[in-house]
Amino acid sequence: MSKPTIQVSPHDAALDVRRRIVLEGYAPGPVRLTAELRHPDGSVWLSEATLAVGDDGRIDLDQQAPSAGDWDVADAMGLVWSMRRVQPPSAPARTDEVEPLTIAVQARGADGESAQADFIQRYVVEGVQRREVNVEGIVGTVFTPAGAGPHPAIVVMNGSGGGVPLQRASQWAAHGYTAFALGYFKAPGLPDHISGTPLEYFERALRWVRAELAPRKGFVAVTGQSRGGELALLLGARFPELVSAVIAYVPSIVVHGTLRAGRPGEAPDSPVWTWQGQPLPNVWKDNPDADWAAFDQVPADGQPVRQAPAFLSVLRNADAVAAARIPVERIKGPVLLISGTDDGFWPSSLYSEQIVDALRANGHRWPYRHVRGEGAGHAIGLPNQPTTLIAKPHPVAGVVLTGGGTPLANARANTASWQAAVDFLAEASA
Repeated sequence: MSKPTIQVSPHDAALDVRRRIVLEGYAPGPVRLTAELRHPDGSVWLSEATLAVGDDGRIDLDQQAPSAGDWDVADAMGLVWSMRRVQPPSAPARTDEVEPLTIAVQARGADGESAQADFIQRYVVEGVQRREVNVEGIVGTVFTPAGAGPHPAIVVMNGSGGGVPLQRASQWAAHGYTAFALGYFKAPGLPDHISGTPLEYFERALRWVRAELAPRKGFVAVTGQSRGGELALLLGARFPELVSAVIAYVPSIVVHGTLRAGRPGEAPDSPVWTWQGQPLPNVWKDNPDADWAAFDQVPADGQPVRQAPAFLSVLRNADAVAAARIPVERIKGPVLLISGTDDGFWPSSLYSEQIVDALRANGHRWPYRHVRGEGAGHAIGLPNQPTTLIAKPHPVAGVVLTGGGTPLANARANTASWQAAVDFLAEASA
């Protein structure tokens, strides 16, 4: 029998490209497969599984499920999304950077024979150019795709963790979009908290994108997740002449307070967004039906907080909802909504259904779609990444929260929603 091999194709490609992984030349019996990611931030991630080899000595990971291990479905990318973090970051500032990732794979057969291989996942693909922006108080990073422009543009925003969403923006550039990763707090030169963020900042940023980046046919989409999803819808409704399409990940139909991202000591129902110096009404402020119990809980058993039930309480007050509702019917372009049905942060699937209802009731003239991640939680994003870190500290408040979902459901939601988003934007910008 020939020496065993592991074939990974493609070997070097963008993060969102699925890999085919085939083992050949193994003796019949069990094979132990392990994968390791030594992340540039110093963290270490591992996965392992046992698979059965037949007489042909071959295993195609997309065709055969493991009999035991960290994943149990036929999916070559299972060895990535099922990875467990076994060592925390030593350089956490690099966690959200866009350095390439190398996955090392090893398989040892029943006779002790083994093979090794690796593959590279790239955020920034060949030809993409990166430049930092700090102009007129606007802070972020532009990723310009390869090839002659002009290119359609997309503005990418984070949620209540703040910072600059480099990874998602770089992947949009890999698909041919000029992607502006826009910071609005917890970024250089910007406030440390989300409190009292003026919408005029985003208006200036959108006008800068149009003037400075010269998008093809004037097309500028906006996308964000969580509070960024709320914000993307708000910008589309507030500045319809500046926003061509909206992709809102796990969004809200109502404006919320600062919640866990406000200044130290600030009440969680304090205003987040302002316009012309006045706070936008939020659904929590002076809402007699607001029940903070699930939000404020401190589980005695040390379990992470699942805060989503608190967000249902405020929806019982029709007046508060009406005052805080985002007028999504004012958006003049296509809308894509992405949610998880087991969202532990807030009820993003319910919010998304309500957004769809509002668009339908108002005869929205552009395409709109809700991609529902069945059994998925709050952390829906790029595909082919580990999805096992479901509970983690909030980046501002430090409270350990569960986003909900399972590693498999979250991985499937990442893959399905990303493909839907790529297809959606290709059609919208054509």
